[in-house]
Amino acid sequence: MTRLVVALGGNAIQRAHDRGTWSEAVRQMRRTVPALVDVVRAGHELVVTHGNGPQVGNLLREAELGAAET
Repeated sequence: MTRLVVALGGNAIQRAHDRGTWSEAVRQMRRTVPALVDVVRAGHELVVTHGNGPQVGNLLREAELGAAET
């Protein structure tokens, strides 16, 4: 069995024109996950991690803006 590491972030969770809502993320993941299921069904072990996409950058920006106000 081969162990594969997949980083899900960026376009796997949020497309460029999305606003970053939960429903958009769920919709995008529903498009992404079937390919991962195929990998597991093919006999591979799958390790999934967050890919540090726009979500992390948005949180950092929010924290910086909040720090400037306090």
